[in-house]
Amino acid sequence: MGFRFKQYKSELEIDTVMKLIDEELSEPYSIFTYRYFLSQWPFLCHLAISDTDEAFGCIIGKMDRHRNGRMRGYIGMLTVKKEYRHLGVGSTLVKECIAEMIKRGCEEIVLEAEATNMGALRLYQNLGFIRDKRLRRYYLNGNDAYRLKLLIPPSTHVDSPRVDDVTNRLAGMMT
Repeated sequence: MGFRFKQYKSELEIDTVMKLIDEELSEPYSIFTYRYFLSQWPFLCHLAISDTDEAFGCIIGKMDRHRNGRMRGYIGMLTVKKEYRHLGVGSTLVKECIAEMIKRGCEEIVLEAEATNMGALRLYQNLGFIRDKRLRRYYLNGNDAYRLKLLIPPSTHVDSPRVDDVTNRLAGMMT
């Protein structure tokens, strides 16, 4: 079972992204949500593609200046079809997104994960995310979420001479 990763390129791929996320995630999103993320931060959307050119994994993120003045990355959506899980696909998609965020100056990265989604919580914990807070009844289905946060060490910020060290280390984790 071979596959490759690619960055989102254009609105021509939006239907593929929407179909994949709508099939796999519990929250419904409108086309406006997808356009909000993909038109402003297309470089933070990555796809996993099978040998037969089927998209089976996707991550969508954004970044902006947080109220504390720091650049903050946000992972809005991550999904991998069930038959492709436990192959490192989700981890690789997250690492690619994180590396891009770091290159563009993010000092922290946050996301929400459903409190009952032990696979997602484990994945993010293994990548260094910590639980910041529990958000009661966060999802439309009534489930709680955890806000997870990854603090980027100052020595790896975009203006640091060591930023390439982190992106290289993330790349090494991908192999």
